[in-house]
Amino acid sequence: MASQGKDSREGGNSELEKVLHKFSGYGQLCERGLEELIDYTGGLKHEILQSHGQDAELSGTLSLVLTQCCKRIKDTVQKLASDHKDIHSSVSRVGKAIDKNFDSDISSVGIDGCWQADSQRLLNEVMVEHFFRQGMLDVAEELCQESGLSVDPSQKEPFVELNRILEALKVRVLRPALEWAVSNREMLIAQNSSLEFKLHRLYFISLLMGGTTNQREALQYAKNFQPFALNHQKDIQVLMGSLVYLRQGIENSPYVHLLDANQWADICDIFTRDACALLGLSVESPLSVSFSAGCVALPALINIKAVIEQRQCTGVWNQKDELPIEVDLGKKCWYHSIFACPILRQQTTDNNPPMKLVCGHIISRDALNKMFNGSKLKCPYCPMEQSPGDAKQIFF
Repeated sequence: MASQGKDSREGGNSELEKVLHKFSGYGQLCERGLEELIDYTGGLKHEILQSHGQDAELSGTLSLVLTQCCKRIKDTVQKLASDHKDIHSSVSRVGKAIDKNFDSDISSVGIDGCWQADSQRLLNEVMVEHFFRQGMLDVAEELCQESGLSVDPSQKEPFVELNRILEALKVRVLRPALEWAVSNREMLIAQNSSLEFKLHRLYFISLLMGGTTNQREALQYAKNFQPFALNHQKDIQVLMGSLVYLRQGIENSPYVHLLDANQWADICDIFTRDACALLGLSVESPLSVSFSAGCVALPALINIKAVIEQRQCTGVWNQKDELPIEVDLGKKCWYHSIFACPILRQQTTDNNPPMKLVCGHIISRDALNKMFNGSKLKCPYCPMEQSPGDAKQIFF
């Protein structure tokens, strides 16, 4: 079944690639064909006006040429319409491939009653925090009222400020972000952040774009780079060197890379990351991470559930605290170290934590309980005998 699912997904990808290839080819063909027609008809019009004028009758030869021109236009339009119709059929096949791979019934992998009592409250808190992060304050407050959740205003204020600054950065207004970075300079330096320097750098570049009229102001503003001279000396030298080309324009100089528009998207990411770190928050909201992880894991869980039901393997999946298979979410979702017991070859959990023996070797608590004999325990890796009570729980 897994191989069949893989084959169907590959089939869907193949159909999608075909459509994208056809779209690319059709666009180029359409643009080239229409440009040729425009050039041809424009040249013909110019020739007619030069040889006959606007009111003169056309000769038989020119009449024949115009007839051929009309036929050429008609044939080109028909060819483009036919190719466009062929793309429609390809898009339809992609839709069928998507429908074939889409399983609308996901209730089979759900856990009944998982969102009750404390779990429901935690879910509501996660959703409220997500809405705060997205700047959807009215939605978050409405959810608090409907769920009876009480949120301290101090929890909301940082998100309001961060969203206000991000909205300003998206329209290339740096002042709010600069004021925030300056007021939090010591904490940003403590976490080795380059946010403030990059904000000053962007503001300086915006002055350079004004040409020689901003030369005096740019030189004056360069004083803001002084605290960063030690760690960003090369970058500052590049910025100062660009002043030589103000008269001819930075866009026409070797420093044109300073005008790269991508740096505005980068500064939004840097601000979000550093501001969240300052507040002790993850860059992405827990709700977004959980949703993404669920999307990755869901196809595998549906497949394994179908296999379990087909083979009537009752009791394999108890749907409590672990899954019947390992789901690889990728390195993006690695947030902490994971320890697997070398004896039982199982990942440790809160109920079965890792335990450090006196000799320094680490095994799981379940392995510890199974291995000790009476009041003595012999380490499975070295001959040292010790008391099981001397083992200490460790945290990864």
